[in-house]
Formats: sequence, structure tokens, C-alpha cells
Amino acid sequence: MLWRLPAPVRSFLAPAHRRFTSTAAAPVPPLRILFCGSDDFSIASLRALSQAQRDVPKLIESIHVVHRPAKPTGRGLKSLRDVPIKPAAAEERCVTHTIDTFTGWTPPSRVDLIIAVSFGLFVPPRILNLAKYGGLNVHPSLLPDLKGPAPIQHALLKCRQHTGVSVQTLHPAQFDGGTILAQTPSPGIPIPDWANAEDLTKQLAHEGANMLVDVLISRAFVPPLKNVGWYKDSGGPVAHAGKILKGDQQVDFSKSTLDDVFAIKRAIGEPWCWLPNGDRLILNEFSEAEVAEQEHGLRRMWLGPSRGSKHDVPLARMACGRTLHIDKSTIGGRPVGGGNQRLVRMLRERQGGSVAIDD
Repeated sequence: MLWRLPAPVRSFLAPAHRRFTSTAAAPVPPLRILFCGSDDFSIASLRALSQAQRDVPKLIESIHVVHRPAKPTGRGLKSLRDVPIKPAAAEERCVTHTIDTFTGWTPPSRVDLIIAVSFGLFVPPRILNLAKYGGLNVHPSLLPDLKGPAPIQHALLKCRQHTGVSVQTLHPAQFDGGTILAQTPSPGIPIPDWANAEDLTKQLAHEGANMLVDVLISRAFVPPLKNVGWYKDSGGPVAHAGKILKGDQQVDFSKSTLDDVFAIKRAIGEPWCWLPNGDRLILNEFSEAEVAEQEHGLRRMWLGPSRGSKHDVPLARMACGRTLHIDKSTIGGRPVGGGNQRLVRMLRERQGGSVAIDD
């Protein structure tokens, strides 16, 4: 933890810290790190490593950064956008290497440790074997729960009460199958009801960056390795965090609960559903409405009074029995925010103000 303290405090405590690290583990020469990253989550770890290189004597000799090529973007995909870590690596004055595959590529200089954070490419055994201490990964979940490429989104989608970070070794044959060298203490980090994926990403990126540096300082990556993961034996739920697809934002009023709709908004973005006429209705803004059961009967969707307005708004009965108040919506392919007007007209035309959707 010393490297995160203010400079005057670090100077005062530095001798004691050096005595601690020299007796806690066998001396390790300054590390030559090959860092593989892409997005803001990985940038947090890169910046923490760069700060530790400046603040902790003889911890890190060099940091080379590997990233993917620029991606086509914009109308017609005619312009290129660099991956976010490229300018961040330049700010930290790191040597960078652009690759889209490890096939046929070899690090140009000797490597002691490979660190992959939110990289997206599997680091093959051929590359891992070049590093004296193999590789490390920062994963934003309490492994083995939520293995996979989208743990933060799935933590929200599955309404997990807690989450955390695990620093694991890179496994030579599979993603997220390494030895856990550090993990957020039990019961984990509470997930507030209001948190979205962006909020959680920032929090876990900071947590993971600090944990990664602590693993380096404590020399936990030096054999013999000790697995300190506690979640596996906790009895908590374990699920896979697969890649997020466009269809994951779809809701079905007859099958989805109100909590599902709110979770999708927090985890991925605006939910959507199909209307009977084939239109795709995007739910931009919504809330829960207090509606007596006799007001909707067996109807799936109907018109009801809007809070603070004289105009009726669409209401939907969810599978859980609670009612969704659609404050603002958009019809796919049409101007943003115009969905309610069209939906109100549809509901008035059908069945005297109600319609069965997704039944």
C-alpha cells in the first residue's frame, strides 16, 4: 500500500517498507513488463503500474504496451479510431506494439511478466513461456463467479448484491482459469441499487489497479503460488458472463420482471420490445407505477394517467405483476422520443385502449 501514500509519507516509511519486502520474499530484480490492454478499465492498471514504477524503488524496470489496431468508425466506417489505451500509453511514455494476433509475433525484448487486462486476445503458451514469471490478469469479478468477457454487465443483469476483483495468473489453455493470487475480501464490494455499468467499471478499475500493484510489491506472483480465492467455497452463485449481444436488451412483458427491465438499463442500455405491428419500441425513460389490480385486469398494456400531466401514458403489466410507467420511448428508425405519441394512438385504436403485447 505504500506506493499510494503521499510523497512525504512514502519518504518517511520507505526504509521500513524496503525491509519488509526484502524479508517477505526472495529478492526479485526490477520487472520488465509486457502489458496487454485496450479500454478504460485496463488504462487504470497501466497508470497504476507507471506510478508504482516511479514511486517504488527497484519494482519495475520497463513497461511495454501491446494493443489492438485502430478500429473503423463513423458513417461508412471510413475513419479510424485508436483504442483508448494507445494515447494513455503515450502519456506514460511506454513503448507500444500494435498487433491483432499473436501468430508470428514475438516481443522484441526480454520479458519477466506479462499482464493482460481487458485485452480481448488469448495470450498463447508460446508467449507466456517467454516470460520468467508467466502472466497475470485483473478480472472484475469474484472468480470463479462471472468468468467471461462481460462480468460487470452480468453482475448487474443477475442482480448480484456484491462484486469484486480477482488478480489471477494467465492460464495457458483457457480464459479465467488461473491461480487467484488476490481477491476482494468477503463479502465483496456492495453494488448500490442505482449503480450502472459505467459506475461499477470505474470503481472496480481503481480497485483492480491497486490490487495488481500490491501483488507485485508482495511478490505473490513468484512461485510457489498460493491460491487465496475465497469465493469458490462461499456457497455463492456461480455463472458465466458471456459476451453481451444486442438481443440481451430485449424485454418480453409476459416473461420479464420490472427488476429485469431496470437491470438491463443499468447494465447495457435502453431496453426494447416488439410491438404487434412489428415496430421496435425502445424504452428511453421509465419508472414503476402504483396501479390497483382492477385497473388493468388481464390487459398487458393500457393507457393511464401520467404523473404531473393531464395526458395519458402507456402502462405495461410485467410478469411479476408490477406496472411499468413508460415516460419516454422511441420507435426504432424514427426520431428519438416520439414513441409514446405513436404508442398512445395505437392503444386507443385497439381494444378500446388496451393491447396484448408479447402474450
